[in-house]
This record gives sequence, structure tokens and C-alpha cells, in this order.
Amino acid sequence: MRAVANAYGRAVLSQLHVRMLVLSAMPLVLSLVLWGLVLYFGLQPLLDWLHTNFVDYEIFRTTSSWLERLHLGFLKSVVVPFFALLLLLPLMILSALLFMNVAAMPFIVRHVGGRHYPKLEQKQGGSMLGGLRAALSSFAVFIVIWLATLPLYIVPPLAMISSALLWGWLTSRVMSYDALADHASEEERRTIQRERRRDLLAMGLVSGAMGALPPLLMAAGAVLFVALLPLALAVMMWLYVLIFIFTALWFQYYCLEALAQLRAREQANIVGQA
Repeated sequence: MRAVANAYGRAVLSQLHVRMLVLSAMPLVLSLVLWGLVLYFGLQPLLDWLHTNFVDYEIFRTTSSWLERLHLGFLKSVVVPFFALLLLLPLMILSALLFMNVAAMPFIVRHVGGRHYPKLEQKQGGSMLGGLRAALSSFAVFIVIWLATLPLYIVPPLAMISSALLWGWLTSRVMSYDALADHASEEERRTIQRERRRDLLAMGLVSGAMGALPPLLMAAGAVLFVALLPLALAVMMWLYVLIFIFTALWFQYYCLEALAQLRAREQANIVGQA
């Protein structure tokens, strides 16, 4: 795990770089503009639809009973808006991830590769389109499981575990592809993903735990979150952008180091055979 720890330390230092802090502004602004428009035109119809279904299917009675047993009866008035936010959250995460992939990832690749691995040949085994395809296909699975585990937010520890596992799986798949897309061939990328599967999953789980924090903070301060909705959403989107950028840096450092070691090993084998 030394390589994982070394990459983590280098990612922390890079995250504090002025360029990285400025870089977080672009995907954040794009996300806020998109979701500002979506919420302006679509939030009230969504709340009305949820309220109707809560009444028709007597969901209010069930949620009120749960909250009373947990001594959280004061939250009954924010159940519908809170549930609406939980439904929208996966789409917010997806938009932040896609904007980060398009607007920030090329700069992260150049920042890490150009400064620390300038002699590493770029074999272009992946593409931005391939990265978007990998992100969307993985997220399709993610969102189905996310919706199925929404009731776990009644018990925050279970929600933390399920969210971390989901994020870990999603992150290890998407970030390892993006980190190797420019420098590795397709065969090299698959080799690293196979040989370093445990390390990549461990990194994904740590990142998943960080990614689970914003919704848990939202659950812990549900009343305040709903009362300060625009500001709270902006803060949450900013947190996700920072988490994505740090995670991208961490995977970039780790995967390029793994690629350099893989090529050195292959070169040594060729020399040995000669």
C-alpha cells in the first residue's frame, strides 16, 4: 500500500496548488447554472408530484411513524422536500462528474504527466468519449442501487457504509480509466486495472467515504438544509467538485506510477530475453 499512500500525499499537495483551486471553479459554475435552471423550473412540480403520491399511498403515515420512533417527529414537515433532494442527488453527482471529466480532467492529466512524468510515452489507449461512456454505463448501475438503498438514510451508519461501497466501486472504474486514457495503451490499461485491482478498490473506498459525507451532512441537518436550499446546494456541489478533483489527482499519480513500473518491468524482460 506504499504506492497508494505516496500517491495520496502527492495528490494532497497538488490539491492545494492555486491552479487546482482555480480549476474547481469551472465545473462548479457549470453545475450551478444547470441545476439553478432545473430547480427553478422543475422543483415545484416535483414537490407537488411527490406530495400527491405521499398522500395517495399513505407514505406520510409510514414516515411519520418511523420519525416518531426515532424521536425525530420535528422532521415531518421536511420529508417531501428532503426526499426530492435525495432523488435529485444522483443526477447532481453525475453532472458534476461529467463536467469535471470534460472541463478539468485534461488539465489534471497535463499537470501530473507534464510535471512528474514528462518522459512517459502517451499511447492514447482511451479517449474522452470512452471516458464518458464508462462513466455513464457505471452510473446507470450506481443510480439503480442508490435508489434501492434510500431507506437506509433513516439509519445514518448503514447509509454511510452503503454509500461508501457504491462510491468506491464507481470511482475505481471511472477514475482508473480517465487516469490512463492518454498515456497507456488499451492492453496496458487492462493489465494495470487487473493487477492493481485491490489498490484501486481501496482508493475508491476511501474516496467513496468522502463522497458519502455531503448527503450525510444533508441528512444530519435536514431542516437547515431545506431552509437554506440554494446556498446548501451550492456548498454541496462545491464539495463534490473538490472531492472529484482530489480523487482524480490521486488516481492520476498512482496509475501513472504503476504504468511507469509496468513498462520498466516489460523492458527488463525484453533485455533479459535478449
